[in-house]
Amino acid sequence: MSQTRTEHPEDAEQADQAEQASAAAPQDPRQDDAEDDRTEDDAGAAEETDQAEGADDAEGGESAEDAEEQDAPDEGDIAADYLEELLDIVDLDGDIDIEVRGERTYVSVVAEEGEEELDDLVGRRGEVLDALQELTRLAVLTATGGRTRLVLDVAGHRETRRGELKEQADDAVEKVRENGQDVHLEPMSSYERKIVHDFIAEAGLVSESEGEGKRRHVVVTAE
Repeated sequence: MSQTRTEHPEDAEQADQAEQASAAAPQDPRQDDAEDDRTEDDAGAAEETDQAEGADDAEGGESAEDAEEQDAPDEGDIAADYLEELLDIVDLDGDIDIEVRGERTYVSVVAEEGEEELDDLVGRRGEVLDALQELTRLAVLTATGGRTRLVLDVAGHRETRRGELKEQADDAVEKVRENGQDVHLEPMSSYERKIVHDFIAEAGLVSESEGEGKRRHVVVTAE
């Protein structure tokens, strides 16, 4: 079992551009499905080191805020340690990759041999992976005291699923353009609905979420 870290500060701006644009538009219906991420961003921005401590240390050439940032535990490492312990408990082998894109950390668990070995950590529709991601975020919150927008993937499931969502979005766009009628997609998580909303917007159509709980889904319309 091993851990690797990659940082792409320049790629991060392009990777998060669509997300930042949607957060800036007050009337964008995709905001409902990205609300949890925005809430976490606000909570993280509110956590600042006390200015008085920085003033006390200014004469020494280093502020208390800088010292705390250097000593602060890294959320990627915390997540990786938590996942390694979990893999040991369930007797599974996997390598853990940590990739930092701007202000968001992506942690991936990759099978050392066959990908199917980690299928139990994904679930039939990714529900186990979503729950595991929340547990990992909770572990980071417990260790740092701050919320995180960390994204967890297992055996490349999220990337594969993204391709499937792109196909669903493309099919819906084609149907709406052909007959002008609304198209209702299958129920999916807020994370996946946000991805679909982005694809629909790129195609020049409009989408919104309808339904409650597990029945919440994306509706694509021409207007």
